[in-house]
Amino acid sequence: MSDITLVDDHLKSGAGLVVSFQRTLRVPEDDRSHPLPPTLGRFPVRAVADFAHRLPTEWRGPHHFFLPMYQREALWLALDAPSWRPCVVKIGLGGFDAVSGEPWEPRLAAGDQDYLVCPPQLWVDGVNARSGEVRQFVATPLGRRGTIESQLRGVDKVGGIQLAVFEPRPGKFPDEPPDGGDDESELPQSGGELGVGAGGLIRQKIYADPHGLETWRESPSAEVFVHLLNSAEYRDVTGVDPPATPVEVQSYLDAGLPWFTMYHDDLDAVPPASAFDEVAGIGSGCDPEEQGSRPERGVQDPDS
Repeated sequence: MSDITLVDDHLKSGAGLVVSFQRTLRVPEDDRSHPLPPTLGRFPVRAVADFAHRLPTEWRGPHHFFLPMYQREALWLALDAPSWRPCVVKIGLGGFDAVSGEPWEPRLAAGDQDYLVCPPQLWVDGVNARSGEVRQFVATPLGRRGTIESQLRGVDKVGGIQLAVFEPRPGKFPDEPPDGGDDESELPQSGGELGVGAGGLIRQKIYADPHGLETWRESPSAEVFVHLLNSAEYRDVTGVDPPATPVEVQSYLDAGLPWFTMYHDDLDAVPPASAFDEVAGIGSGCDPEEQGSRPERGVQDPDS
């Protein structure tokens, strides 16, 4: 296994993949498709090893990290790797693959694509729910039947986010930047435990592998587990408050923040995962007095 380095809230693997966890707006859970919401900065990521005495013993394996998340916000993953030496990442949510909906397996096997290739996949906002659409990554408390895991397994046993990184097989791509160029994988500039639920629909493709399964090593070069804490638990563990989070849509409008549109219509998409057909959004509306100022969403944030 290659090392995972935590630098400025980025996780960087020896394979060259850099992952950051971006905060964003929860889109309405109204079964309509929405454009990509903007980033509102990175979530702070901390190593479990630095706070092991305050965290569960089962979190103390190698490459375990944690971050704070409010239930009022959503998360997307920013991915970065050199264009001259792409790599593969699999994403698990509570022990289920975010692309295929199948139980988590940290390996590559023949069959339908259950992984992302970076590049061209530079970000992912949710689970592969429909053709050209994903259901947004949102936080929900464990044990309340709102997580993807509890809806597919019947109980929360794993929680968090799992990542497995795979390198190309020898000889498939250069080992050094061509023509002496720079390495493009430099960091891009841009109780209390929670699980991941399925939120509103966002227009986004999970791109088909342009290189083929035979390009990649079958076993991962690195595996990562990212645990999610609510703001109160994060404060208890670290002794510091998590960054404040914007809540209302109007806050974004007032700041002039954009919604993003994708321009990769020429790339094929991975077929949607049938397992997510029955996964419901965790929301059932919002406070009527607030309907004019923020998207419909379900569980009110106990941290506020």
